[in-house]
Amino acid sequence: MRLETLTEHNILITLIALSILLLSAFIFGSLLEKIKGPRVVGEILGGMLVGGSFLFILFPDIMQKIFFSYPEEGKVLNIFYQLGLIFLMFLSGYNTDINIDKKNVKTISLVFIGATIIPMLGAIPFINLYKDNFIGSINNDIAYSLVFCIGVAITSIPVISKIFFDMGIMNTKFSNTILTVSTFQDLCLWVLLNIATKIAESGSIHLKDMIIIIAITLGLFVFIKLVSRYVKEIKKNIDTKIFYTLSFVLLLLVCGLLSKVGINIMYSAFIVGYFIKSLFGSNKDIKNDITYLEKFVFSFFVPIYFALVGIQLNVVHDFSIVRFLIFFAIAFGLEFVGTYGLLLFSKLSNRMKTSFAITMNARGGPGIVLATVAYSKNIISLEFFTVLILTTMLSSMIAGYYLRHIQKKDPKIFNSL
Repeated sequence: MRLETLTEHNILITLIALSILLLSAFIFGSLLEKIKGPRVVGEILGGMLVGGSFLFILFPDIMQKIFFSYPEEGKVLNIFYQLGLIFLMFLSGYNTDINIDKKNVKTISLVFIGATIIPMLGAIPFINLYKDNFIGSINNDIAYSLVFCIGVAITSIPVISKIFFDMGIMNTKFSNTILTVSTFQDLCLWVLLNIATKIAESGSIHLKDMIIIIAITLGLFVFIKLVSRYVKEIKKNIDTKIFYTLSFVLLLLVCGLLSKVGINIMYSAFIVGYFIKSLFGSNKDIKNDITYLEKFVFSFFVPIYFALVGIQLNVVHDFSIVRFLIFFAIAFGLEFVGTYGLLLFSKLSNRMKTSFAITMNARGGPGIVLATVAYSKNIISLEFFTVLILTTMLSSMIAGYYLRHIQKKDPKIFNSL
């Protein structure tokens, strides 16, 4: 068997394109971190710099020769895009932990309902507001509606975790409540996204298929949770190369097999990461191996993934700043009002209620994944893809800056509820 390959010139151009994306993502990501903003926002801005929002306009011939040098270049870059998404969700799954404090069940329940169910229900009257501009080429109303509602309610675990670590408030009651709610919320929303992508592929709703998707999505999570509870963790040292190889084989195999039954790659990668954590959670050597993997993935694959997200954004053509601002107000407002409103039934201070309401608005990585998956399936248009990404970026920055502002006023505010 002989494999077809690219020409030496095509390979060279591809490497140059990747280096430009990586450098741009690194520079802007570092700049955002310097001003206490989420690095992911800077990495997307780095992609926008070399895309249709800036350099493609100023130097179209040069950028065309770099990013569209040969017909297959977009497909080659998409491999790195998909690998970035897979590794991002794998590591998100590994770093996911659900610890329900029984004393805090009421607050967790109120935040979950207020930040998930109420915003999604509240989004329904607005679904058709800009449908002609936001719906994708497959023109599937149900799939589009699901994505619209998910986009309003989704919250980011990775971005919030990074903010908490930077502020030194990880493992406080506030952070544990946010992360627990976000995990349950994302699980529910991944189920809906799996359904939306299945509907997009089939073009219609088949009750049997929907039941299978829900059963598999929830069943896998429950199964792994039971494994982590009743099966002893593997504490025996495993050679790093063997651990990486077996993990990657499992990751790619599960992503491939589950896609056959309608489970998208994103959730499959997440569940494999969670499974690995369940088996090796307290193994110090494995933790070190994961740390090294994170450093590599977050310095190469993930920045390129976010830069490739950014390069697709076009805020010059086929984009309305008015439609973006209105959608942002709807999404941020529904999440805020829902969370704050439900917390009126708690004894929390007004400042803490506001902190919960704004923090649950940080859409971060999951918001970006939602947009990219929906856009790749043609569920949403390029404009709505851009709107969702910009909403994610702005809401994440607002959450980060607000929490730091509150902490500066009262350094001990997040240490207790």
